[in-house]
Amino acid sequence: MKLFDVYPINDIEPVKAQGEWLWDKEGDKYLDLYGGHAVISIGHSHPHYVKKITEQLNKIGFYSNSVKISVQEELATKLGQVSGFDDYQLFLCNSGSEANENALKLASFANGRKQIVAFSHSFHGRTSLAVAATDNKSIIAPVNETDNVVFLPFNDVEALENHFTIYGDKVSSVIIEGIQGVGGINIASDEFLQAIRKLCDAHGAYLIADSVQCGYGRSGKFFAHSYSGVKADIYSMAKGMGNGFPVGGIIISPKLKAKYGMLGTTFGGNHLACAAAIAVLDVIKDEDLMNKATESGNYLMENLKGLQDVVEVRGRGLMIGVEFDFPIENLRNKLLMDHKIFVGNAYNKNVLRILPTLNVQKSSLDILLEAISKTHGKNSATSYEC
Repeated sequence: MKLFDVYPINDIEPVKAQGEWLWDKEGDKYLDLYGGHAVISIGHSHPHYVKKITEQLNKIGFYSNSVKISVQEELATKLGQVSGFDDYQLFLCNSGSEANENALKLASFANGRKQIVAFSHSFHGRTSLAVAATDNKSIIAPVNETDNVVFLPFNDVEALENHFTIYGDKVSSVIIEGIQGVGGINIASDEFLQAIRKLCDAHGAYLIADSVQCGYGRSGKFFAHSYSGVKADIYSMAKGMGNGFPVGGIIISPKLKAKYGMLGTTFGGNHLACAAAIAVLDVIKDEDLMNKATESGNYLMENLKGLQDVVEVRGRGLMIGVEFDFPIENLRNKLLMDHKIFVGNAYNKNVLRILPTLNVQKSSLDILLEAISKTHGKNSATSYEC
């Protein structure tokens, strides 16, 4: 049997990892400043993370949600403490797509409506409703197409207000990334998020904060949306939540009430997933990683602004996009093959995405800055990741 060939891959096979470093099977060392799409939040093979998962595996690795799983309660308590949302409720699943699916479904259950408002250049996942709310027609199969999703321009308050004036009583939820990742590190303005909150409140709709990539401390706050002073009704989480172990979830405002059967999952919230997620929260708290993300991000962004051919540097914390005046694919490939540095790309072909572990060393950021300053070459490559 062969693998289903849907991924363009680099001919590199990492076999060992520590912190922000990878080693391939040939023994070559790579600097990982992408973390597998912002997944590695506390560093590869962090000792506390390895210890917590190992201890849990030696006890019990899995049972379904038909029994009491006390590590779920431990995770919920710690998540409330670290995030500052201790009055919210936690539902656990396995991925970012699942988190957004459940968020959209829950909002529709709560107000009995169907319309979802999403935005240009959004990415919310690849499953049924999540992909329908994603602004990329190439990954939406005919079976995913629906009239229930309306796309509005990102950061356009007037277009948003006009839509609610006409269709406000039909809107179930508004889903928005605090910082668009795949879209090119586009930051939702405070004014825009505040307008969404006000309109949702006025029309009985729910605000869903997609924090799959921009959450879990990456922006310098636990959720990037919090810079606006706005609280969402539902926050979706995944990538950095398990530091590589598949885990996702939504946290839910107390105004939304649960009932048996409305949401469900077999693997979500299993013992190993919870152990991984608890370890991540422990390290974020004990190593003060949100403040470190802010400090490291500010340092990196300030130095990136001075590099040749840079049009704009966008981001918060360690979720950073560098827009050049040319398509970056050749630059990205040279950084990987010549300098052995992993970085990412975006829907905007001129944007280089940088998503390091939150405890990345300053010396590693300096390696990237030096490599970019030495690397030249413009081409029209147009590959695209998610």
